[in-house]
Amino acid sequence: MSQQVNLGMIGGGTVGSGVYHALSRNRALMESRLGIRLNWVGVAVKEIDEPRPYPIPRSLLTTDWTQVVNDPQVNIVIELVGGTTIAKTMVLAALKLGKPVITANKALLSAHGEELFAAAQKYGANLYYEASVCGGIPIIKALREGFVGNRITHLYGIVNGTCNYILSRMQHEGAEFEDVLREAQRLGYAEADPSLDIDGHDARHKIGILASLAHGFWVRPEDIYVEGIRQVTQADIRFAAQLGYTIKLLGIIKTVPGRGKAGEGGARIQVAVHPTLVPHRHVLASVNDVFNAVFVRGDVVGDTLFYGRGAGKDATASAVLSDIADAALEIKHGTRHRIPPFVPHANGSSVVPMDHTMSRYYLRLSVVDRPGVLARISSILGQANIGIMSVIQPEAHEGQTVPLILMIHDAPNAAMRKALAKIGRLTVVKAPPVMFRVETFD
Repeated sequence: MSQQVNLGMIGGGTVGSGVYHALSRNRALMESRLGIRLNWVGVAVKEIDEPRPYPIPRSLLTTDWTQVVNDPQVNIVIELVGGTTIAKTMVLAALKLGKPVITANKALLSAHGEELFAAAQKYGANLYYEASVCGGIPIIKALREGFVGNRITHLYGIVNGTCNYILSRMQHEGAEFEDVLREAQRLGYAEADPSLDIDGHDARHKIGILASLAHGFWVRPEDIYVEGIRQVTQADIRFAAQLGYTIKLLGIIKTVPGRGKAGEGGARIQVAVHPTLVPHRHVLASVNDVFNAVFVRGDVVGDTLFYGRGAGKDATASAVLSDIADAALEIKHGTRHRIPPFVPHANGSSVVPMDHTMSRYYLRLSVVDRPGVLARISSILGQANIGIMSVIQPEAHEGQTVPLILMIHDAPNAAMRKALAKIGRLTVVKAPPVMFRVETFD
């Protein structure tokens, strides 16, 4: 073990101290497997004496991040500060020095990934990001290396633990959304402002990264269709179960028929995040609580599933240690010729607008129970060539307002959206229509 690789880290909070602790715990194991000594040089933090889950020796701490990045002894820079402003400056500064960078920053990669990977290539450095998606699940390495000989035709991800926790408790305990959200905040699963999670933005960051990696072109956040889980009610959970489905916030990446931009030869990709009815028989329906799972279908390998904890200091630390190993081996062997973290390779491919996609639908309406209501709604759908698969309407006295549940055959999103606007204007419809998509996994 003749070679030593020196580590510098920016960020010593929950995740950063978790990384330091995990490496201290398993340093001998990693060194024996890699044939490399791993040595900490410095850790930049906001405040030297701030509370952190695990202690970091005071001798390593500094409040000047440039001291860590610019230190000629530091071979690898680990960025764990989060955000998209100063973090971008930090990462670019390290890459310009030719130093490999490891990050867990999904928001940064989602917003600026294309620029950062271009910088890594320009300056002969590598950017590693296993910890940015699904915590300890090695989905980045699987897509980049394990499936290098596959075209990824479908990828479905439960990638936000907060939303999965909320929906799981609503399903298994009959709890209401707001009550479970408050409990998630008390337990630390949800932030005081939970919008990043429950409105789907966190999942959008992660699904965008996976879509870019799987299909070889950078998917912009603004091209990803997003719906959160605020509209999911206990009634929807019950009706979905009655129909044989579980509701999950699902990230969806799949190829759709047709050609890419301006008729070029690239693929057309649907990339979306939204509440989805998942059949009880499908493995993703049984992924509960704060756990994540990613279902990947390759044209050679077929169907595969990755499951585990998607967040937290320990799961994230595990992914960072994996990237430290890759970067250290790169330095040991003096080569950057392994499969790069991201390579554009899909000229002409594009993300399909949501209105151009097809799906089955679950539709919940609040209607006045009187003769002819269903016929009027069916007429609007029929005029748009949209067919009804099944209907659920609880018994009620005539004139009462009741839920009306419709399961809709495959239909274009644009046609469904326009039909819903017309249905919502009917005088017998007493609340905005609620629509969720149904995934068949075909």
